Amino acid sequence: MTQQVIAFQGTPGAYSDLACRNARPGWKTLPCRSFADAIEAVHDGKADLAMLACENSLAGRVPDIHTLLPAAGLHIVGEHFQRVEHCLLVVPGTRMEQVRRVHTHPVAMDQIRKLIATYHLTPVTEFDTAGAAELVALWNRPEEAAVASALAAELYGLEILKRNVEDASHNTTRFYIASRTAERPPAESPHVMTTLIFSVGNVPGSLYKVLGGFATSGVNMTRLESYMSGETFAATRFLMDVEGHPDNPQLGKALAELEFFAESAKILGVYKQSPFRHHMPHKGQDTQRSTPANAISG
Repeated sequence: MTQQVIAFQGTPGAYSDLACRNARPGWKTLPCRSFADAIEAVHDGKADLAMLACENSLAGRVPDIHTLLPAAGLHIVGEHFQRVEHCLLVVPGTRMEQVRRVHTHPVAMDQIRKLIATYHLTPVTEFDTAGAAELVALWNRPEEAAVASALAAELYGLEILKRNVEDASHNTTRFYIASRTAERPPAESPHVMTTLIFSVGNVPGSLYKVLGGFATSGVNMTRLESYMSGETFAATRFLMDVEGHPDNPQLGKALAELEFFAESAKILGVYKQSPFRHHMPHKGQDTQRSTPANAISG
């Protein structure tokens, strides 16, 4: 039997790689240079699924997803939440007092300020966390350390000198799982998410009219993000996650109203919620974000 493959953006040992292994145990993971390459791997049949980071609890959204997903021709068939647990990785046998420099992704570097200050380390940014671990293993010098996942330590033969060195314990990245074919759960299934994209004209009240149906129908919106597209400022596009199935009467009514007032609308996926959602704080409250930021890609 052919082993199933899931593609991700990043270097082996990246948090996206770890997410793939946790979400699809036993599958082969396929590292890709970019999100576009991971999507293309699914299109070409080199991978069955793609694990695409879409937002991080500390860093915000991943901007590339907004432009890539609508034109990708793929369907979102699931979601995965991956806890980001940073580890300080060193050459085996290294003592803490020997470490002088710490290497990691720029966003990860911003999340380990206490570690840097406590041990007076010199921060050196690298292209991703797993790539930093690979470099430290290659250099094989005790004064160089990396901050990356425990998986990276295993893959590159490094020792974990300290675990959970991140400043915030709630650092979590959410991923969309994308496939060539849609895999919608039955309409009566509980705990379903729907992701869609839509655009509205840049005129007063346009967004209010589009979203009114979700409020009157009692549909919970868990994510709403705006971004500009095209060469003009005449229209704005939105990426939205809502709870419910399109064939459910409440969400169906809200979507009908959205399609009436929006200039364009497209459902990107209907899928089962991750069990992680049922343990999140403030469940049932809207958690919309609209401010772009860079999230950990590796």
